Amino acid sequence: MLKAYDSGIQCIGILKGWKGFIKNQTIPLNIAEHDDLHTVGGTILYTSRTNPFKGVSSKEEKAKELTKKFEELGIDALIAIGGDDTLGVADSMYKYAKANIVGVPKTIDNDLAGTHYTFGFWSAVQLASDTLDNLTTTAHSHQRVFIVEIMGRDAGFLTMYSGISAGADIILIPETPFDLERDVIDILKKRVNAGYKYHIIAISEGAYPSLESLNRDFKTISKDTIDKLPKDTYGNPLLVQLNISRIIVDELSLRDDLKNEFQKNDIDFECRSVVLGHTMRAGHPNSFDRILGLRFGLAAMKLVLEGKFGNMVSLQGNQIETVPLSEGVKKKYITPQNDKMELRDLLVKIRYLSKQK
Repeated sequence: MLKAYDSGIQCIGILKGWKGFIKNQTIPLNIAEHDDLHTVGGTILYTSRTNPFKGVSSKEEKAKELTKKFEELGIDALIAIGGDDTLGVADSMYKYAKANIVGVPKTIDNDLAGTHYTFGFWSAVQLASDTLDNLTTTAHSHQRVFIVEIMGRDAGFLTMYSGISAGADIILIPETPFDLERDVIDILKKRVNAGYKYHIIAISEGAYPSLESLNRDFKTISKDTIDKLPKDTYGNPLLVQLNISRIIVDELSLRDDLKNEFQKNDIDFECRSVVLGHTMRAGHPNSFDRILGLRFGLAAMKLVLEGKFGNMVSLQGNQIETVPLSEGVKKKYITPQNDKMELRDLLVKIRYLSKQK
């Protein structure tokens, strides 16, 4: 809004994402009322999980129909802010109807291929890291195993970064299906025998076991359980309903061999789950995200003023760049070669090895 006001451009806000776009739900955006908006968490425009393309026979025809809404709304251009679902709709509108549209990457999952970081990600990482730190206090006092479930449906950036930051003892993410026996139970046994009295396991809500482990190690769920999960309006399975942290607690609680290993070391086995869920969206953004959001907004408005539509603003290193929406909205994952993967594995292994008696 800063650049728009300076350029004599009037801005309106569309409420509830694509739902409000379809229903002509808008509010005026007065810079005098929102000049400190970057310091506030959440969104004053609200949000929704509305997919305009759900159930349509022709995405091209629907995109053209949506683009006609510009005239109804009285707008010349649209800046779409969101993740791969929201910006995927924007990309289709540009692809099929050449809509005057620009994208801004906003998702705490940080899973957009077109940018190194999205704004909101580092604030969520800090919140999750702080929570893991705080849980360590009670884990230590009560000699407990805590399974902490962190947001992340397809990508494990939040879990990986906050887990490494807080020194979680086991980190499980969607990109690498885990083996319950090898990656959890064996590690817990090695840790307790090395003298550790408490354990923190950070797990993404979308983390899942390998099929071999699911069939071999699990008693409380099966492949059928996962296959029957309901899906959201974009067709994504609602993994949060699986409650993977609770499942891990149930599975570990059934393992007498694990309990015996703890008791041999004079520790009563006690395992609890904690689901961070939407608490990760709470509070004020940190300084990095405040500045990144302002930089993205400035760059997006410049694209509008220059008529460079069909693009998404992006952070590459410490520079703001521009990428085509079609490239920017692709999904990004933690790759096996990523140094965070190596750090995670070293944190797990070296700790118990270094304390072996």
